[in-house]
Amino acid sequence: MADKSSSERPGSGRPAHPLARRAASGRTTGSGPGRPAARRPLPPGEQFFTPDATGLRQKVERFSAAPLVFLFQLPRWIPPLLLVVLLLAGFAVPSFWGGLAVLPVIAFVGWLAYMSWPSLATKGRILRIALLTFLLLLAADRFGAF
Repeated sequence: MADKSSSERPGSGRPAHPLARRAASGRTTGSGPGRPAARRPLPPGEQFFTPDATGLRQKVERFSAAPLVFLFQLPRWIPPLLLVVLLLAGFAVPSFWGGLAVLPVIAFVGWLAYMSWPSLATKGRILRIALLTFLLLLAADRFGAF
């Protein structure tokens, strides 16, 4: 039995995304004089692409591979903190500016919901739809629709 190359995704004849290969290889980048910063390796067995995806899903997954790797390499507390700050600003500011603060949260949650949709059970899908509906209503309220 021949060994699979590290550049191929498990269970697929398609090669892994170049950023996934680079991140999984364990490269480090310098963050100061003489101190290399270790990058967090990607989880084993995770894939960027839905098997047999076609059309729009395949394009979105390919486009999203680089931002997902970037987000994974950030410290774990930065994305949630940024989203919470933007959401709190959306709640606290009852004007156009509050609506603008909620828009990146809607985009991020919608993007992650779309990316995770094939692997979700019915309850997970309902929760994501409910969250997006709530956020859209909040933004609409801040923009003066109600």
